[in-house]
Amino acid sequence: MFVNSVLAESNSLYIGDLVFYIVTFIILMLLVKHFAWKPVTDMMKKRADKIANDIDNAARSRESAEKMAAKRQAELQSSRQEAAEIVSNAKKSGETQRAQIVETAQKDAQALKQQAQKDAEQARRDALNSAKDDVANLSIEIASKLIQKELKADDQKELIDSYIEGLVEHES
Repeated sequence: MFVNSVLAESNSLYIGDLVFYIVTFIILMLLVKHFAWKPVTDMMKKRADKIANDIDNAARSRESAEKMAAKRQAELQSSRQEAAEIVSNAKKSGETQRAQIVETAQKDAQALKQQAQKDAEQARRDALNSAKDDVANLSIEIASKLIQKELKADDQKELIDSYIEGLVEHES
């Protein structure tokens, strides 16, 4: 009986302690839930939401950066093409202007050459006509002097000297 009474007492002690431990555990759990669990879970939820938002923002930022990079690359390519077209057009325009300038210069040079040839031909004709007139005048003078006197050797020398003097005076 002693064993039964010890067992009964130990069972009751054990059951009483067990009930105390359970009640204490439940109270402790309620206190933890009320004071610690809810703030910790709220903090964890907020942290998880912040991390999710940061990941979403990073993904959006990366997509935006990729789009901007693609756009800038396209604009750069477009700018390069425009620059190449501008250079090509400038070269074509320069070649056209160069050809026009060369053609104009050649025409001007040809016109100047023709004018110079005309002027030289006119000067030659004028000189020839002047020489013909001078020769004719001198011939008339010589003939008239010959008629006036009979030519002797001394007379011929004088006639030639006067003719030369007339040429010198006429050219001056």
